[in-house]
Amino acid sequence: MAMSSLSAAPSSHTRFDARAHRLRRPTNLRLIDCHSEFPAARVEDHRAAFVQKVRIEAPAAAVAISPANGMKRRALSWPGMTAEVVQATSSERIAYGAHAQMHMLVLCERGARKDGETSIEGLPPSTLRDVTRKFSFVPAGHDYYDWHDPRTPARMAYFYFAPEALPLSAVNGETEQVLSPRLLFEDAALLATAQKLMALIEGPQPDCSYLQALGVVLAHELLRINRGSTNGKAAIRGGLAAWQQRVVTSYIDEHLAEPVPLAKLAELAGLSTYHFCRAFKQSFGIPPHRYHTSQRIDRAKALLAKPSFSVTDIGLTVGFSETSSFTAAFRKATGLTPTAYHRSLA
Repeated sequence: MAMSSLSAAPSSHTRFDARAHRLRRPTNLRLIDCHSEFPAARVEDHRAAFVQKVRIEAPAAAVAISPANGMKRRALSWPGMTAEVVQATSSERIAYGAHAQMHMLVLCERGARKDGETSIEGLPPSTLRDVTRKFSFVPAGHDYYDWHDPRTPARMAYFYFAPEALPLSAVNGETEQVLSPRLLFEDAALLATAQKLMALIEGPQPDCSYLQALGVVLAHELLRINRGSTNGKAAIRGGLAAWQQRVVTSYIDEHLAEPVPLAKLAELAGLSTYHFCRAFKQSFGIPPHRYHTSQRIDRAKALLAKPSFSVTDIGLTVGFSETSSFTAAFRKATGLTPTAYHRSLA
């Protein structure tokens, strides 16, 4: 497929056309201008109203964001595909929604939320708190809704694939694939390719051939993952109920600096340890001990923003007995040492 010139979307008022894959010239994204505040009504009511608004007003548009003025958006389009990077510029509550007319791969490259929910039509919703480096896949025709009460401003990427642009046809005797929705999953190879595309979008005029090649690789990586799914049945039903999630996460938050026994958490939820571990991972996407660690790191980030605390003191405060173990855990979670993270805030 010949590569046409790329077009950047410099503002939230440029135009998006889902037919871009059929045109000789790529079109820019038209990003919905949603300035209404996130209402105080129940989350499920807002989700239904927000997605319905997208269906009625802009059925072929990119992801709608409310409020729109808290975001910086930049996108590039080429035949068969559009890629967009979205950076939150405020810490207020924000919602994302779409009725996907194209296949859509979502990456939360950076994001931790105090509260929130991510849902895709056909799957149970997730209230996972730390969604950093998590992907979701929304097949064409499915509803997508995501809201965050953020701990830190989110950085998202959206990759839109024209349905006929994905290589779904039989290869080497394989039957045609059926694309399944997937919610908040991780994949190192997919992440590496997605981040290269993000860098090109935000950089100077990219190499067109390289960009097109990365798009093809991303599509094949996505199909590789899809072959390993079970047509949407991978999600295990029976996660924690809302009250169980509140009780367990509150207990962890109140005992961040202490060991938190699984037996105690299971007792609070009224489950056996075995069933609690399975239900917790279904609800939050990670095991209880990893959630505990991620909350420690989030608390450490908040303390590192205050110059009055030393790295050693912060490590002790969040439950690490040695500075070296705190530094190793922090670097694993963020890619930076605590000192480097502190300097980046200056």
